[in-house]
Amino acid sequence: MILSVSSSVITICKDAAGVAGNIFAFGLFVSPIATFRRILRNQSTEQFSGLPYIYALLNCLLCMWYGAPIISSDNVLVLTVNSVGAVFQLIYITLFIAYAEKVKKIRMFGLLLAVFGLCAIIVAGSLQIIDAAIRRMFVGFLSGASLISMFASPLFIINLVIRTKSVEFMPFYLSLSTFLMSSCFFIYGLLNYDPFVSVPNGIGTILGIVQLVLYFHYNNRSREDSNEPFIVSYG
Repeated sequence: MILSVSSSVITICKDAAGVAGNIFAFGLFVSPIATFRRILRNQSTEQFSGLPYIYALLNCLLCMWYGAPIISSDNVLVLTVNSVGAVFQLIYITLFIAYAEKVKKIRMFGLLLAVFGLCAIIVAGSLQIIDAAIRRMFVGFLSGASLISMFASPLFIINLVIRTKSVEFMPFYLSLSTFLMSSCFFIYGLLNYDPFVSVPNGIGTILGIVQLVLYFHYNNRSREDSNEPFIVSYG
């Protein structure tokens, strides 16, 4: 009886963490909207790069496949969050291709086909693995490695913030969304006894904390160094 209640509580907590992770991930998915408003307004991609959206799509598709019931039957919330993420990235990539110069357009379209081709090979290859545990491990390692490299990408921004002592290029809400989403899925992975979810998101949680600490440290320093009067506005 006690074990049954304990198991139910763990399941509820796990699902709650997964749902919260899905909600916080939405903050990450909508973060490029400001960039694409500018692209639509100027009818040009200017100096923006489309590579982050290509890589984000690849990551979402790999993690989505890992969350599919045929690979891991207990990761539905991993499937949902990455399905939504893949849709957002496809929209961004489509808009980028539509307004990019000819050379960028061809390059982006080629990379998009490469992503679909690579994912098709991974899907087809994993389906050839008869043993379900080995199949899950194979896809899990690929999705985990992709997720770790995605979470490691802000290291460049962290280095830039430390060198310039400015948080100009590290948006607060993006860092906060990254921290909240990764910490929720870290808990989800722990409660689900799934290292392919908990380990990458644990790394993401640590990097999210580092970003937030740097933000508050250098943001406060820039305010202290400023000679401008501090004005509080109400309403």
